[in-house]
Amino acid sequence: MSRTPRALAAVTLGVAASLAVTAAPAGAAERFTPGAPGAGDPYFPDMGNGGYDVAHYDIGLKYDPATKGIQAVTRVTARATQNLSRFDLDFLGPLKISSLEVDGRTASFKRTGAQELVITPRKGIRNHRAFTVTVAYSGVPQRIDDDALGTSGWVATPDGAVMLNQPFGAATVYPVNDHPTDKATYTFTLSAPSGLTTLANGDLRARRTAGGWTTARWDVRNPMASELAMIAIGRYDVVTGRTKAGIPNLTATDQAMAIKPEDAKKFHDQTAEVTDFQNALYGRYPFTSTGGIVVKAGVGYALETQGRPVYDLGRRPGAIPSTGLLAHELGHQWFGDSVSPEKWADIWLNEGFATYSEWLYGAAHGGDTVQAQFDAAYATPASDALWKGKVADPGRDHIFDGLVYDRGAMAVHVLRTKIGDRAFLRLLKAWPAAYRYGNASTNDFVRFAEKLSGKDLDSWAEAWLYSEGKPAL
Repeated sequence: MSRTPRALAAVTLGVAASLAVTAAPAGAAERFTPGAPGAGDPYFPDMGNGGYDVAHYDIGLKYDPATKGIQAVTRVTARATQNLSRFDLDFLGPLKISSLEVDGRTASFKRTGAQELVITPRKGIRNHRAFTVTVAYSGVPQRIDDDALGTSGWVATPDGAVMLNQPFGAATVYPVNDHPTDKATYTFTLSAPSGLTTLANGDLRARRTAGGWTTARWDVRNPMASELAMIAIGRYDVVTGRTKAGIPNLTATDQAMAIKPEDAKKFHDQTAEVTDFQNALYGRYPFTSTGGIVVKAGVGYALETQGRPVYDLGRRPGAIPSTGLLAHELGHQWFGDSVSPEKWADIWLNEGFATYSEWLYGAAHGGDTVQAQFDAAYATPASDALWKGKVADPGRDHIFDGLVYDRGAMAVHVLRTKIGDRAFLRLLKAWPAAYRYGNASTNDFVRFAEKLSGKDLDSWAEAWLYSEGKPAL
């Protein structure tokens, strides 16, 4: 992330899941227990759940501009990781559930706590068994305004809405295991009146119009964390093509932003250029397509939604993202999206490298050297808030603070000076390759960098990641 700048017809989904049942040994007594109501993240204890692993979300959603509401059916395909008597999904806000089934049979459920949807199937689900949960619901999804972390969830726009999920927000739109450690593939089937465009992550597979409604299907084939899922509905101008390296590229600009066609094309082309630059620097682009969406949502930030970042540029009609902002959000595709944090405390691995991506791109395209950019950041007085807190454990309310971004980037640069350019350039490719589509912690990174470089990095990690204050050079 960059913090700157009618009556509805039923939605039906057709996704079949194969069910593999593992029989218990003869005479063995089976014990079924509830799945945990959280993923164990100390910053967000209500987020995520235990007892199962999600493989795929199939989200069918119909948007009615007359009511600003949705009617939706989400099917979750998962596999149990224990003998489950019951389990939770995260589901937040006023959306009303009309039906819920587990493996095609009605299941009991209740909503409790901050965001728990507690589901009890008719019989226990055995460990390792695949199962599906189908939830039908409707209403106007909730917008979240957090004093420390800003706006997320379902955000109304002048002609539609956009879904932005970092760090939380996905659960306001669909039932989900809402933690970065449970990545899954996605299908979005989005319907809206034919004058509106529906956009999502992944690749457009089908679009059809009937009875004044247009339905588009988007497939996300690479694993994605829920905080990176995106939906945008409204009037958009869409440009498609490929980068010089052959990566499919789709950009869209909200017509409410009054962006000129030539500037929309510039945004498209610059997205391609930055993607190719980073593709060479960081290794193979991790997803099936690149792109970006400029929205008028009033949230005041850009977000690295997977494969297709969202840019809110405030009250600046005609504005398109700067190349620095593009470099930041597209850099996240490797650092934060493909390799995601194990815990939210590890978010500097996202933001430090994304900020460093800005420095690298600027230096390679006529801007200040990386060292000069480091020097300017380091010159910040020791009394400044930048130096308060720990980069690798900033605290729940500070995950978007400068220490995570700028101090995180400075930590990356000091690491570079310690291990040398040759090892550092190898690291930029090897790290995202080793943890592709997975999760990693700060400790994982330090040990990985040590092994790759042959250097003892404990003193660097202690000064720049685990301690407060301004480190000496």
